[in-house]
Amino acid sequence: MDHVDVLIVGAGISGIGAACHLVRECPDRTFAIIESRDAVGGTWDLFRYPGIRSDSDMFTFGYEFEPWREPKTIADGSSIRAYLADTVRKYGIESRIRFGTRVQRAEWSSADARWTVTVRRGDAGEETQLTCSFLSVCTGYYRYDEGYTPDYPGRDDFAGTVVHPQLWPEDLDCAGKQVVIIGSGATAVTLVPTLAREAAKVTMLQRSPTYIASRPSRDRFADRMRQSLPARIAYPIVRWKNVLYSIVTYTLSRKAPSIVKSALRRDQVRTLPAGYDIARHLTPSYEPWDQRLCVAPDGDLFAAIRAGRAEIVTDHIERFTPHGILLRSGEELPADVVVSATGLKLLPIGGIELVVDGSTVDVARTIAYKGMMLSGVPNFALTIGYTNASWTLKADLVARYVCRLLNRMKRTGEDSVTPVAPPLDPSTLEPLIDFSSGYVRRSVDLLPKQGPAAPWRLHQNYLKDVQLMRRGPLTDGVRFGRSADALRPTAEATAR
Repeated sequence: MDHVDVLIVGAGISGIGAACHLVRECPDRTFAIIESRDAVGGTWDLFRYPGIRSDSDMFTFGYEFEPWREPKTIADGSSIRAYLADTVRKYGIESRIRFGTRVQRAEWSSADARWTVTVRRGDAGEETQLTCSFLSVCTGYYRYDEGYTPDYPGRDDFAGTVVHPQLWPEDLDCAGKQVVIIGSGATAVTLVPTLAREAAKVTMLQRSPTYIASRPSRDRFADRMRQSLPARIAYPIVRWKNVLYSIVTYTLSRKAPSIVKSALRRDQVRTLPAGYDIARHLTPSYEPWDQRLCVAPDGDLFAAIRAGRAEIVTDHIERFTPHGILLRSGEELPADVVVSATGLKLLPIGGIELVVDGSTVDVARTIAYKGMMLSGVPNFALTIGYTNASWTLKADLVARYVCRLLNRMKRTGEDSVTPVAPPLDPSTLEPLIDFSSGYVRRSVDLLPKQGPAAPWRLHQNYLKDVQLMRRGPLTDGVRFGRSADALRPTAEATAR
């Protein structure tokens, strides 16, 4: 069996970042990356729907150690894939990736202080095993093989094409067609203005509105900094400016939501046609950042509506018809193509079965430690990014924290670290992802829990997490240990 010091599961933005941090901070450790797909990129290789882009700025969505050099701060999917591929080449990561391989099961032995990991390779499903001392799961939290699609009444009667953005057909042509996009989240907000460039008409059909904010696709402050300063100086300045901006915006949304709502409405009144029904189509019943705020780069969604190429319809689906969708109001939306941008299916830790000393771990009954480890599970980390800021900000913190743990254990001769949760009142426990989005509510019972206070509660604040994870203690809430092999005296020590 193969053995590595660290096994990383997933070659997306989190897994690549974790590997680069190991190269930079633990150069003496061996590692491998297990990737179920045949290419790096994770989400950014899987999703190929028109207009796919990040809704976070690339100065914070990019890695802290690898400056983003492209002009656009809101980047398209192909640019992000190229950035990740360049990072893999620069840090010599590709030779460590085992493509077309899926982790099925991971079994921890305290006696040996190692994981035995069962993987399935290739289309034939050949199973094999390898071992590692530390397991880092960077698979995100949703299923890669399918998205969420409701069971629409009359779906089989529809004569047109129905697609989910997660499985977008390469040969789908929407030119000159009537397109209905079901959903109001980031995917729908991205698809509408992109498809409106060629379709006859694009309709975003939503049950309820989402907060949508215009944001420049280029950062003028960043342009000025990069023109006047070397990249190694300009990048951290712009990065921290954007970090602070996102923290202030989020905090204001929670403390004084009326101010944020007023600002969003003013921008929408300015950019949408006169008399547009903003209250009906763009004013949610919840407060800003109860769900993730959607971004329209340069107000592209509003521009498409203003030009008459797109519209938002707020209503409920009664049923599909042969030629479109019948709404509860009685209106029928004609459609040649229906896009079900209805969200994700959650899959914690990539669906891996965890076993610790012969006992199967029920992930939903564990408590998350610093938002990155699980109570009672040794030498294990998972990466879940922020819901209110760039995913990679948290991913970088998790990767660096793992490196801190590995380096401490090397210094002390310990070979295991296990979070040990204190007695907690079950009524104080909440899901690890504290968000009201539909994809979270549908699968909330699958998620690890979090407690009422640090280190058992996930901060949604980068500044607090920097203090906790870069400068905070490594010993709070965990138990370090030595396996039987580590405790056994060496021949040299016995001779002395």
